[in-house]
Amino acid sequence: MASELNVEDLVFNEHRNEPDYLELPLSRQTFLLVALAVIAIGLVILSRAVFLIFFKGDFYVSRAGANVNKQIDMPAPRGIILDRFGKPLTENTSSFTAFVNAVEILKSPGESEALIVRLAEIFNISPEGFKTMISRADLEKKTFIPIARNISLSQAIQLRSLNLPAIQIEDDYIRKYPDGPAFSHILGYVGVSDEDNSIVGKSGLEAQYDNLLRGADGELIIYRNVDGKPLDQKVTREPAAGSDLTTTIDADLQKFFYQRLQSGLASLGREAGVGLAIDPRNGEVLALISLPGFDNNQVSKYLKASNQPLFNRAISGTYTPGSTIKTMVALAALKEKIVDPKFQIFSAGFIEIPNPYDKEHPSRFLDWKAHGWVDIYSALARSSNVYFYEVGGGFEGLKGLGIVRLIDYWKKFLLGEKTGVDLPEENSGFLPNPEEKEKRTGQIWRIGDTYNVTIGQGDLLVTPLQLLNFTASIANGGKIYQPHFVNSGASSVLFDYSDWKDELSNVQEGMRDAVQKYYGTANMLASLPVSAAGKTGSSQVANNTKTNAFFVGYLPAGISEEEGPPKIAILVLIENAREGSLNAVPIAKDVLEWYYYNRLK
Repeated sequence: MASELNVEDLVFNEHRNEPDYLELPLSRQTFLLVALAVIAIGLVILSRAVFLIFFKGDFYVSRAGANVNKQIDMPAPRGIILDRFGKPLTENTSSFTAFVNAVEILKSPGESEALIVRLAEIFNISPEGFKTMISRADLEKKTFIPIARNISLSQAIQLRSLNLPAIQIEDDYIRKYPDGPAFSHILGYVGVSDEDNSIVGKSGLEAQYDNLLRGADGELIIYRNVDGKPLDQKVTREPAAGSDLTTTIDADLQKFFYQRLQSGLASLGREAGVGLAIDPRNGEVLALISLPGFDNNQVSKYLKASNQPLFNRAISGTYTPGSTIKTMVALAALKEKIVDPKFQIFSAGFIEIPNPYDKEHPSRFLDWKAHGWVDIYSALARSSNVYFYEVGGGFEGLKGLGIVRLIDYWKKFLLGEKTGVDLPEENSGFLPNPEEKEKRTGQIWRIGDTYNVTIGQGDLLVTPLQLLNFTASIANGGKIYQPHFVNSGASSVLFDYSDWKDELSNVQEGMRDAVQKYYGTANMLASLPVSAAGKTGSSQVANNTKTNAFFVGYLPAGISEEEGPPKIAILVLIENAREGSLNAVPIAKDVLEWYYYNRLK
């Protein structure tokens, strides 16, 4: 009889010869690692949530709002720049600014290409330039960015006629300069920032005090529904106008000085020159003119001009100072006791020294005329070259200062250094020395080089501001102030040599004689209604083919209690002129006369 089949037995028999298996529990380490991983992931998620909520919450709220609402900057008007009497030198006039929604343009490049081309045509820029402007925008802060400021009414009408929600026209202002070129190198001009298209100072006081003048832009939000239609608008932050800036400039003096220098240059057929005026009692700059100038309402017209109207010759130009440097040499020679005030030197119109290369032809150094016997007073008044050749470089039995001591005194009087005036782009000038000359030219320093620098020729270079600032220190009795356009407390004294009373007194007398004596090179000023002191100078440049004419001086000359101390020091420079006494002095006379009748009388 057949046996019954049992399924369990069959299965059991099939696996009976296989080994048994045991179920083992997981180790504690495995559970610990899994727990740590879960905790770590949880901490990462929690920290990210905290960061997004508490640190970036406002940002994402604003970004979410920006996707629905329009956020537009409201430009803050710049502060007004004023002269010392409160007269406005700048103004802000109403204008328009065009804003574009950069997100809309960037997210639909195909559709926006035609719009970009059209906008580029309206603003007369290339489509590539327009795209570059958009790409620079910081879209994390705002979606609407200014693409053109100070647009014309016709441009505003063209934009509005496009009837595009991506374009917004808002009120703005234009920075205006009512007196244009007369103040251009002082005030400077503004332009559009490369970073955020805001208006910033680009030169002059506009750049120097930009943070003070700019203020803070406001913010306008236009609320829209899901279809993009405007529902409401709200000013979330009012624009805060920039602070006004009161300067030391005398606007009426500036305009008169500008017009007089301009007419003087025109009569000579010249176009380049400098006019400066400083109050010697404190270093306040009263006037600064650099010609040719420019209209800072239309700066783009001058960017490629060959005569460099944007270059501020008063603080950035460097010049050989000619005979105006003789007052500095005189102070040094007296201080070092090279000569005493009465010591006389004979000027036959030249001196000669042996020529080591050709004994038959000695080196001759010319005076501008034969002056006869001169002491330090008449040497300054007549501007004798021979006198200063000898006290500066030495001759025969007289041991001069020498180049080493000359350099030391140049540095004492802060030549070769920036004055620290509160205008950008100041130059420091150049002080020559034997080592530099030999390295540059391969030739040694010779006595002739020393002679040349003692009369302001050769390689010595100063800025007009440096030269006048030193002259002002003679006027005030020995204090070199830091020149400035904005008062920020007590005037800073850069160097004080007021204890050189005898030396200063002698140089002051020589400068008064230059005006009062019939032989003085500035004798034309003797007809002024108040005493004056001055020094003229002529410096040969361009291989002696051109002459720059200088005058530096001050008024009153400080010779009586009734007149009081000097209150103005001025400099006049005419590039490519003739003699200083022929061309620079008449301009100086008219400026000083104007100042006496309008400010001192």
